[in-house]
Amino acid sequence: MPMRYKNYVWPHNPETYSVTWQRKIAVHKVPFGRYCMQEMGPSYRVMRGEGTFVRTGAYQEFQRLAAVFDQDGAGLLVHPVWSTAGAYFVLLQLTEEPMPNFVRYTFEFWEDCGQDADLTAASTTNSGGAAVYSGESAASAVRYTVKKGDTLWGIAKSYGVTLQSLLAANPQIKNPNLIYAGNQVRVK
Repeated sequence: MPMRYKNYVWPHNPETYSVTWQRKIAVHKVPFGRYCMQEMGPSYRVMRGEGTFVRTGAYQEFQRLAAVFDQDGAGLLVHPVWSTAGAYFVLLQLTEEPMPNFVRYTFEFWEDCGQDADLTAASTTNSGGAAVYSGESAASAVRYTVKKGDTLWGIAKSYGVTLQSLLAANPQIKNPNLIYAGNQVRVK
């Protein structure tokens, strides 16, 4: 399965990938040289990698990827190993002098916190037959604001959808047993 972001499909997957998870911790100083820590919750994932474009047209392929980088806003990142996520394309770097038939590059994506829920995969095909993913309009999305004591299973049951479809529509939920009051859950 090829890696995709917005309307760009990699001709072959990058060679290396890394995913970084981070938890935010606040440190508060207290009297007598002591401190206490407060957990602020998980932060966004950072997804990095590097790859090469080879053969005739390698530099033109890099320019197509750079054009996607220049687009504003988050998009859907579909990866053969990582879970699908809404993400911002925050870094694209040419790592050596480009030659007509060889370009090495690095990239970095930051996972969107889930507020931009217009990033649902709606698979279509373009004229070349490659799969393309596009956002769904906000008007057609149904959202539920989580209240204290809610469970994903309960939300799914009350809207007449399966838990699996609810999880598929909400890639920002990493642990279905941990949802918090005030979070937005896409239902349909």
